[in-house]
Amino acid sequence: MELIDIEQYDSLFFVGAGGIGMAALERYFLMHGKRIAGYDRTPSDLTRELIHEGVEIVYEDDPNFIPGYCLDPKNTLVVITAAIKDETPCALRDYFRDRGFLVIKRAKLLGMITAHSKALCFAGTHGKTTTSGMAAHILHSSGIGCNAFLGGELRNYDSNFLLSATSPYSVIEADEYDRSFHHLRPHIAVVTSTDPDHLDIYGNAENYLESFAHFTELIQPGGALIVHTGLALKPRVADGVKIYTYSRNEGDFHAVNIRKGDGEIIFDLVTPWETVADISLGVPVDINIENAVAAMAACRLVDAPHDGMRQAIASFLGAKRRFEFWLKEPGKQGRVMIDDYAHHPDELRASISSVRDLYSDRRLTVIFQPHLYSRTRDFAPAFAEALSLADEVILLPIYPAREEPIPGVTSEIILEKVTSIKKCIYSKENLIKSIHLSNFDVLLTAGAGDIANLLPEICDEFKKQER
Repeated sequence: MELIDIEQYDSLFFVGAGGIGMAALERYFLMHGKRIAGYDRTPSDLTRELIHEGVEIVYEDDPNFIPGYCLDPKNTLVVITAAIKDETPCALRDYFRDRGFLVIKRAKLLGMITAHSKALCFAGTHGKTTTSGMAAHILHSSGIGCNAFLGGELRNYDSNFLLSATSPYSVIEADEYDRSFHHLRPHIAVVTSTDPDHLDIYGNAENYLESFAHFTELIQPGGALIVHTGLALKPRVADGVKIYTYSRNEGDFHAVNIRKGDGEIIFDLVTPWETVADISLGVPVDINIENAVAAMAACRLVDAPHDGMRQAIASFLGAKRRFEFWLKEPGKQGRVMIDDYAHHPDELRASISSVRDLYSDRRLTVIFQPHLYSRTRDFAPAFAEALSLADEVILLPIYPAREEPIPGVTSEIILEKVTSIKKCIYSKENLIKSIHLSNFDVLLTAGAGDIANLLPEICDEFKKQER
């Protein structure tokens, strides 16, 4: 991997500055004394936070709005999000390229950081945000420290980024989209799952799996791979790289003596060397047993202390939009609203099942916004099967993100296969108007698109509903 001498640059310009992953890098280099600017299509809470912290962000794809200190290719490095493909019109990207600026993707810059640190990299179709967040929280709160670059904001810190000037460790959410994680050089790699996704990039499940196999080749000698049991993945690690397995119930790292009750989940962690008793989940949902096992496995390999792991897992509040409670009225019949980022069928099934586990005797409504036309096309039956676990299903139109519409692909192709008796599609506007006239009991909102912007209104209208 060609390394970048970041010291030669006084400033960095980020194209796609409002992305959660880009924001972490902007904050990292801002704290290292660089001048940071960027562009994003629309304002958001995150872009407003970044501006408040000192990042100069513009919302016009127009070179005339580039700050003066970013006009010299010798002094400015340009970083572009993977969501902007070469064929995507982008005047700012073209301006920088035409004038000899070095334009790199975010993943390459992140790879530079991993090459100069002992990186704990968490990859997988799902689970990587929570597991990497748990690991970062363990290292930070136990005094080991880390520089963490995460795909979601941790509620403990209101940030997706942690900084340490002295720790040799970095914690990275390793994104498989556009093969971004191939730029990383892990010291420890964790693979949580390899269920096919991003088939618009990979074409088929075999190519997707091969991409993960190549990722395992990048682990540095003396490092380790921690992989979930039962995956189709066949790792290809270098000599001197140890392989460990994990899962909820088996593997080198797993949970035993699981206790549930009174809103708590407690278990013991089995490792190859000892058993760590009485791990209490700060976010007590079933899937977090396995997430915590993966996070603690990685941290145990860098000598995180038992007490530090216990305290961190117990105090971990989760990432925003990862099984986040927005409303939890007291009493057995109190109304509940939970939000989750689930945007893959397996994630959605796990999220709905977790709510069912918590509220087994309550009526569950799910509001789901499909993310990407290609993902909807590829997984419509699986989405419908997962959603059918709910008593009532409300779909929003597909959030396109980086994609153009695909003929015949709408939320309707999911809805027609949902078997729940109550099901419908609402526009975002009609959804908000109708909620307080509904009779929700337990409500789960899900999706990776702009449904997040609707959450305050959804919650407010939910509170007004007639009971």
